[in-house]
This record gives sequence, C-alpha cells and structure tokens, in this order.
Amino acid sequence: MVYLFHMEHMPSKKAISAGNQQERLKIESWIVGFTDGEGCFSASLLKNKTSKNGWQVFPEFVITQGKKSLPALEIFKQYFKCGKIFINKRYDNHKEDLYRYCVRSIFEIKEMIIPFFRQNQLRTSKKNDFEVFSKIIDSMSDKKHLTEKGFIKIAKLIETMNRKKKSRFLESSETKR
Repeated sequence: MVYLFHMEHMPSKKAISAGNQQERLKIESWIVGFTDGEGCFSASLLKNKTSKNGWQVFPEFVITQGKKSLPALEIFKQYFKCGKIFINKRYDNHKEDLYRYCVRSIFEIKEMIIPFFRQNQLRTSKKNDFEVFSKIIDSMSDKKHLTEKGFIKIAKLIETMNRKKKSRFLESSETKR
C-alpha cells in the first residue's frame, strides 16, 4: 500500500526539531535523575611507584547496576559517546553480577561529563561532589597535580567528597614535614 502525503500534512522542520528537542530533554532529565540516585563522582589517591611522588590521582565518573539494568548503562555510553562498561563478577550471595559504566579519561570527563552536568544540574548531595570533582579535573588539566603543592590541594579536596575518610597520602610521612 502506498501512502501519499500532501505538504500541508507533513510535520514542519520546526515541529520535527521540537520533537527531537523534547526527546533530548527527556533523556537528559533521565540521566540527571539516574545519576542523582545511582551515580558517583569520585577521585582517589593510589600508590604508584612510577609516579614522581609515589602517588597517583585517579578520577572517575561511575554508574553501577546489576546485570538486569545493563541497558541503562548502555544509554549512558551511547549518550556521552565515551567511557566503558566493566563487569564486576560477584562471589557473594547475589544472583547477578554488577556492571559499571566508567569514564576515567581526563579529556572525556572534561569535554563530555562536566559540561553536561554544568548544563543539567544535579539535585542531591551529589551536586557538591560534582563541584569538587570538577575542581580536581580542572587542576589536573592544568597539570597542578604534578607539583607537591597542587597534589596536596587535590588530596584535601578528595577528603571532602563522598564521605571519605582521611587520606593515606596526607597521613603519610612524605607530607608531614
């Protein structure tokens, strides 16, 4: 069967664009809400023998879900066009493995993740973690983590995120001089 449409019955470019914009706003609102509930902006300090001071800053944006919710993580990966999904095998009494959508690249965090959450504000306490996370990423982009003073400043910022305990780096003999 062939359908013929007259131009007056076709949606205008503005209507199509408005529809796409509504869909985009829906997905962006969903991403913000999902992140508010299940996401994490974190930065850790890891011992690393190859780095100048023996420590490394390790920032990441993470969403963790059980296998049944893996399609939600795929939405994040498709939307942001970056990051990876990792499986965390479980060996406890849970019946399904966990999956983690992670963005660890400083470039991808700075170019995709931070601008998105600047434009689409979080509504929970994660908003504060995001602000601190953004400062850490900015410092790292400016290579401040490569200086002793900058690294200590980042370590102090990390302590304010995600109910972190005192940093082993700040408690170590290298920083207590």
